[in-house]
Formats: sequence, structure tokens, C-alpha cells
Amino acid sequence: MQRIGIIMAGGSGERFWPVSRKHRPKQLLKLTSPDETMLGESVSRLAPLIPPEHVYVVTGEHLVEPIREAGVGLPEGNVIAEPAKRNTAGALAYAAAHAMAAYNDDGSGLTMAVVTADHLIGNPSRFRATVETALEQAETRDALVTLGVVPARPETGYGYICAVAPLDEGADIPAYEVAEFLEKPDEERARQFVESGSYYWNSGMFFWKISAFLAELEHARPHLAEATRTMADAMAKGDDALVRRTFEALEDISIDYALMEQAREVIMVRADFPWDDVGAWTALDRTQPKDEQGNVAAGDPVLADTRNSIVFNDAGAGKMAVGVVGMDDVIVVATEDAVLVMPKDRAQDVRKVVQALKDRQAPQR
Repeated sequence: MQRIGIIMAGGSGERFWPVSRKHRPKQLLKLTSPDETMLGESVSRLAPLIPPEHVYVVTGEHLVEPIREAGVGLPEGNVIAEPAKRNTAGALAYAAAHAMAAYNDDGSGLTMAVVTADHLIGNPSRFRATVETALEQAETRDALVTLGVVPARPETGYGYICAVAPLDEGADIPAYEVAEFLEKPDEERARQFVESGSYYWNSGMFFWKISAFLAELEHARPHLAEATRTMADAMAKGDDALVRRTFEALEDISIDYALMEQAREVIMVRADFPWDDVGAWTALDRTQPKDEQGNVAAGDPVLADTRNSIVFNDAGAGKMAVGVVGMDDVIVVATEDAVLVMPKDRAQDVRKVVQALKDRQAPQR
């Protein structure tokens, strides 16, 4: 089997505005490492398992050049652009079609490892061992495999996976049959999930033989399976117009809704490495060191009588001085052309600012 890596990197990361922008999204920021972008980290983590020449980034057309210029360690041709935005189901159908055309394979000889570009993942060696287990399960059982993260808290912002009977008793990294996928719960239900020991966070990472992916699509979304094969044939023939027409006709739907919740053969591999979605500024509270007052500070801001806050000076102290005085539980973010100030419990509402700037056609959007 030829193993290939697929890194999904089409998101805009609006909740990290003003640092994240249309042409500099979250995955191109150094939010979890001082030395490497989140996308670069994703490539590096996979490299010992899958060489860079077999790793592909799937993104939007407007991000191809920024990603190539960021130097994430991949050949230029391995950054591929979806013709339009069609959510994760469309992105993975497009990636499968690209792989079938690039490797001249009907899907039976290709295994995809689908990982994320914008999550914090600790203990890279444990991550790779878990991915290796997932790939082996996918290749030996012809199943769709996902990683379920052992929950660290009753999180209401994540989807969950309910796992049942273990498939390999006593395995260091166990695999389970999946009973169901569940959407984001309320706090009480999330607490029940964690206490049960049978529920895991949905990591959004997937592993499958392309032939198994297509077989399950035939059952759950026949038109998407047909579109995948049509795009693969068109790509092999260089018919870009047909590829675009076929892709643009796809529905805008996530892979969970389109496939995983309806698939017949789904396996979850237990992931016990440190993991965080890093979905909004408040994630830095969980992922970054704090001072004695509980503050997360970056870019050398001046903090006086300030507690439990996040202050991010993206411009750096050499270009901009940022001071926060007498405030608790706030987020302050400064760039060279924008400033954001909000209570920490309103972190999800950054999108309201971004939408208003889009409506104004502001250059800072």
C-alpha cells in the first residue's frame, strides 16, 4: 500500500482575528510553537511516517501561494487548491481524486492519513504510534478509522465519539467499534460523557484506504462517490474545467454528516497524546505558560494589576508598546494595523467584528 498524508488547511481562523487574516490564517501562525507555524508542525509530525513527497496540503485557491511562501517543507506541487469552498466532505473527495490521478490508482492501493493543520498535538512520538495503529486498522479491516481523544474536561465545544467493544484486547493503543457520533453537548451531558469513560473527543482526523472510502460513499452519498471518480478521471486527462464543474456542484457539508455518521464500518483508535483544538484566543490559557497573575503574555506587553488575561502583541515591543492596567479576564490583541479588546467569555464573538469588516470591505478583514 502507498500511504499518503492529507493535511486539511482551508480554514480561515476568524476567531484569531486580528492576527489571523484571509491570506494569513491560523494554520500559518506560530500559536503553539515559537519556531514553527501550525501547518509546519503538522508536516514535521508526519514526516517520520510519511515522507514529504507523499504529503499534500488541501486548501483554498487564495492560500496556495501564502502556504508555499511559508516554507512548510513540502514540494510546491503538493499544495493543492480546491476550486471552491465545499466543507470537509468536498475537500476529502477532492484529495482522494487527486491521489488517484497522481498515483494512477483506482484507490485500492492507496491509504490516506487525513490530519489537521491547526491543532496543538503534544508528544509527537506517541502521535505517530497512534497514527501507525490507525493506518494498520484501516488497511487490515477495510474500515474508516478515526482518532478519539481521551477527554481532559467536560468540553462543550467539541463533538464526541461513543466507543464500544475493543477490537484488540490488551493493545497498547486500543481500537474500538464506534457506536455513534454526537454533536456538541451541553455542560451536564458533557460531564456525563467524561464520567462514563466511553466517550472521546472527535479529533477530526481520519484514515482509510481510498477504495474503502469510495465504498462507504457509495452507500451514504452515491453522488459524491461518482463525483470523486469523475474528478479523478478528469484530473488524469488534464480536464480542469470538468474538475471545477464537478466540484462546484457538490453540496457544502462536513465529512461527519456526509459519511462518518452513516458509514457501516467505523473504527476509533484511542488517542492519549496531549491535544487541543486551539479554536479561539482562550485556547492559549490551556496551551501557553502563565505568569504569577495567571496572564498569558506574548510580544512583551506591560501588565499592571492585571490578572487571568491574554495579551498578545503581534507587532512586537520593538514596533508597538502595549500596556494593560487594572483589568481581569480580558483578551487584548494588537497588530500593526488593528486592536482587539474583549472579555474572555466573549472570545467566540470575534467573528462579529470580522463580518462587520467584511461588510465594510475593510483592508483589515
